Amino acid sequence: MTIEAVGALESELRRQSAVEALEILDTAPEDRFDRITRMAQQLFGVPMVSITLLDDDRQWRKSHLGLTREAPRADSFCDLTVRTDSPVIIADTIADDRFRDNPFVAGDPHLRFYAGEPIHAPGGEAVGTLCVVDTEPRILTAGELRLLRDLADWVQAELDRDEELDRTAVVQRALLPRRKPTASGYDVAAACEPGERIAGDFYDWYDADGGFHVTVGDVVGTGSPIAIIAASVRAALRSASAFADLVPAVAEASRMVEEELDRLAAYTSVFHARVDGDGVVRFVDAGHGLAFIVRATGDIERLETSTLPLGIAGAERPERSVALAAGEALLVISDAVFDALGGETGLGVLQSRVRGSATSAGAVSRIVGAARDENGAAPVGDALAILVRRA
Repeated sequence: MTIEAVGALESELRRQSAVEALEILDTAPEDRFDRITRMAQQLFGVPMVSITLLDDDRQWRKSHLGLTREAPRADSFCDLTVRTDSPVIIADTIADDRFRDNPFVAGDPHLRFYAGEPIHAPGGEAVGTLCVVDTEPRILTAGELRLLRDLADWVQAELDRDEELDRTAVVQRALLPRRKPTASGYDVAAACEPGERIAGDFYDWYDADGGFHVTVGDVVGTGSPIAIIAASVRAALRSASAFADLVPAVAEASRMVEEELDRLAAYTSVFHARVDGDGVVRFVDAGHGLAFIVRATGDIERLETSTLPLGIAGAERPERSVALAAGEALLVISDAVFDALGGETGLGVLQSRVRGSATSAGAVSRIVGAARDENGAAPVGDALAILVRRA
């Protein structure tokens, strides 16, 4: 065996060990990753998106749209991306001598376009990719290439969360508000329990002239810096909301933490809302996507969003609004609660907890409790729920 071959084998062994150390292979889907693939599909307009990890002789997909859960690793585009540890962009596979006979081009799914960015383990080993794929040739702009890298950094930041320090939990608890807003005509409550691993979830609420503000955020990153960023976002939104409306307040918060988020390859999703006395809820959802309205009829509606989280420069984050009638409620949860309840299939649990509780405090307590497994163990991330019910 040549020196080059020995070096390649040693590198692959280190890479495989790093993949296994993540303890993510063959785990269930998680909305924190599915949000990224959904967002990538919307932003790039492609039929196929995947967050892929390479395991021995297979590609295993933690999150995917338009593709199977796993596929052979041999001859795959993602294998090339990981082996070169660099972006691989193929505008037209048929026009590329290296790939026109590739089994994924000549056969199912007949790929004509591939763009993949490597993602890394905490030790720096290339372990997988974020890729967008099409059955038609495409050319990405410079801005789209940067956006793909940003989304890959978001995936990597999610993987890095497992390295967080326990002492961060103490700082996180100190960030939570101690006083409820006056909220005349509303029953407001929140519950937040730490999970098995430290997460960057936080919430805030405070009075405003004629109403009150509600904020739920999730700092995606590792270690103590996430608490610092959470404190910065919380303080920025509070101060900016005192003199600016929702959109400029969120933009100012993003600007204030953008440099630090970029340095740490971290992102912050935020749901920031103002609730007025007449039941109108105006909100900006920057990549959170886990806000719901529980109607008086019993129906539960998810407030959809496709906007990007804080930390991505130039992103537009529009304001939306929804009205609460008497007895209706705004519910915002963390991704740990959503995942623990089974994703979309768990919406009925959320609905029943809200409808079956006489108070908001009782509802959020039961929602957080439902996020525990059958043995009573906490979910992986922070279990957070905040409920605003109009009396």
